[in-house]
Amino acid sequence: MANLFHFYTEMGLVELLGRKAKNLTELLEGIKTVPGSCIYHHTHKFLRQHNFLSPEPPNDFAYWTGSVFGDELLGEELAAVDIIQFNSIRELRDKFIATIEEHLLQGIEEHSVFSGYEFHFMKSRSFVIKTGHVAGSLQEFLEIIKKIDTQSLYFHIFEARIRLERPGNDFSYWFASELGENELARRIAQIDPYTITLEGLRKKIVNMIEERLHA
Repeated sequence: MANLFHFYTEMGLVELLGRKAKNLTELLEGIKTVPGSCIYHHTHKFLRQHNFLSPEPPNDFAYWTGSVFGDELLGEELAAVDIIQFNSIRELRDKFIATIEEHLLQGIEEHSVFSGYEFHFMKSRSFVIKTGHVAGSLQEFLEIIKKIDTQSLYFHIFEARIRLERPGNDFSYWFASELGENELARRIAQIDPYTITLEGLRKKIVNMIEERLHA
């Protein structure tokens, strides 16, 4: 008998770290030393806050660098960082560090923004909560995923990749390890969740499960 799948959701609290950057050197030093929850917040918060908009905007580092600090070239380079390619905050942090360091090696003349335009480092603190929904079969899972809130989807799809530091998500892992649904697990793991809305993601997963059940 398969182990049950427990659906969780989460609530997020944003905290100012009391640290800010007025130039690229300070931004770089901040990225190197802030907690991982800060890197996560500045690269994933849009997905949590705007459930029905797609595609996502560039990360906060890219936005500030290009639109506030005025270095459009570096802003474009930071915006081009493909978040989905990284399975850990450590790897993602290293990519931002390498991108900024390489840019600074080009002899860019450093300057600072005026007071009030600094980059403020923040972090997200998550509170994980049980939803009370539990599935023991694919049919039960289907009925539940149709009605859980989008924050639960976010937790099991986006948070899972960073939390477990591996490709895939909680859903695909359970399908394969507990139900033996390897093909369904593979298909769901291959969904790029960064290119669609959370509601679009829900619809795609529901369709895949229904196709499997009706096969």
